[in-house]
Amino acid sequence: MPNSSYKPSIALTIAGSDSGGGAGIQADLKAFSANGVYGASVITAVTAQNTQSLTHVHAIPIDVVKAQISAVLDDLDVHAIKIGMLFSSDLIAAVSDALKGYRGQIVLDPVMISKTGNALLQEEAVDALKELLIPQADLLTPNYPEAMVLLGLSPDTDLEECKLSAFATELLALGSKHVLLKGGHGTGDTCTDVLVGNNSQLPTTLSAPRISTKNTHGTGCTYSSSIAAWLAKGATVKKAVEESHAYLHQAIHFADNLRVGRGQGPVHHFHQWWEQ
Repeated sequence: MPNSSYKPSIALTIAGSDSGGGAGIQADLKAFSANGVYGASVITAVTAQNTQSLTHVHAIPIDVVKAQISAVLDDLDVHAIKIGMLFSSDLIAAVSDALKGYRGQIVLDPVMISKTGNALLQEEAVDALKELLIPQADLLTPNYPEAMVLLGLSPDTDLEECKLSAFATELLALGSKHVLLKGGHGTGDTCTDVLVGNNSQLPTTLSAPRISTKNTHGTGCTYSSSIAAWLAKGATVKKAVEESHAYLHQAIHFADNLRVGRGQGPVHHFHQWWEQ
């Protein structure tokens, strides 16, 4: 028997389930564990998907989602919350209402489209996301396509690296305290992310060599959840993003060591511990 007990930092993910295990709730909990925090979960939807396709999405009844949130927050000392797939405007409104009064950090990953091209957020729900949840977020983490939708721009808009801070600042005007504009959908040899916020240390640019791999399933979920984990441990937003950027880069670097499925495989959440 252990001689002493340990009270871990706790992070909560509110997101959809990925039956293939590479993204969604499953990726979130892996990222929480890999970054040293205890993970709790609220499932908003059940998807039937693998590395090749997504075939079904079943939304969890809203009263069940709200009951899950209440059950967790009534008992667990949750230091940070990551929000992912919400699917509908009604669900967004319910989650927003359930989190009123929550005093911890909130990371909002505006999940809209799966790696296989399937819609994970109804088009009419974008306004609800902007009006209700983004103003509650401490950090908003869109990728390029999601940023274009949130800003009402054409999907073909060219996000040149020199303009990233300007676009991120426009996103900041939607109401979150910070914005991390992720560069994974870029085309250059370097992947560049930009973090902006009302802080003297910001903006911050984070760059890494682009890794040639098809195994990038769950990158967005993993990144935002790692950030939430670091925030749960008391890190600043800047520190949490920097640590998570480094963690994700290594998870992608070692992704090809995992032979999972026949399509776009997952990143390697446990690259530091599993035999390479």
